[in-house]
Amino acid sequence: MSQSFGPHALAMTHLILIRHGETAWNRERRLQGQLDIPLNGTGQAQARALAGALTGEPIDAVYSSDLSRALQTATPLAEALGLAVRPEPRLRERCYGVLEGMSYAEVAERRAEDFARWQARVPDYAPENGESLRGFHQRAVEIALALTRRHPGERIALVAHGGVLDCLYREATDMTLEAPRQHELLNASINRLRCDGDRLSLMQWGDIQHLEALTLDEVDRRVP
Repeated sequence: MSQSFGPHALAMTHLILIRHGETAWNRERRLQGQLDIPLNGTGQAQARALAGALTGEPIDAVYSSDLSRALQTATPLAEALGLAVRPEPRLRERCYGVLEGMSYAEVAERRAEDFARWQARVPDYAPENGESLRGFHQRAVEIALALTRRHPGERIALVAHGGVLDCLYREATDMTLEAPRQHELLNASINRLRCDGDRLSLMQWGDIQHLEALTLDEVDRRVP
């Protein structure tokens, strides 16, 4: 169920923050990081449902991470709105370096020290050839603020990754980097922030009502 956090202020830029649809690696609990993994069939259906849910909104621009799972999620929405997707590399997921491609279980077994620091959310820990949580957070917040300043008073969609959503949620709610996550980061979810150019604030989080029909199994879909 989504949560609402107050009315939209028309003078502020409205951000519609979207996590990409499902991939095969999401199901396998495998670290994708900045590896370019496409949507699976479910993810493609989620992208179409997302587009249907948002086509009635006056969205001025659609930005996306340049990784294919995000671009494939953004494209049906942009096409429905008559807009072009604007690829933005700074919306990419955190780089996990040598851990990318490994399942969570494999990281725990093969790289126990890395796993412990990652799970403890140590801000300045970076996997080998990867990105620290602090650096990633700074990147995500900086690009979000830069895009809102580019679109003062407008409504923009940002299609990104779970880690980016987490960073922006924490920034908007003054949640520390170390605090355990209790908010959900759902594939193809609609999450709303607003920004006056310098400060993000939370409006709504975790809306997946548009995906409810996709969760029905084949028996439920049959007409009696």
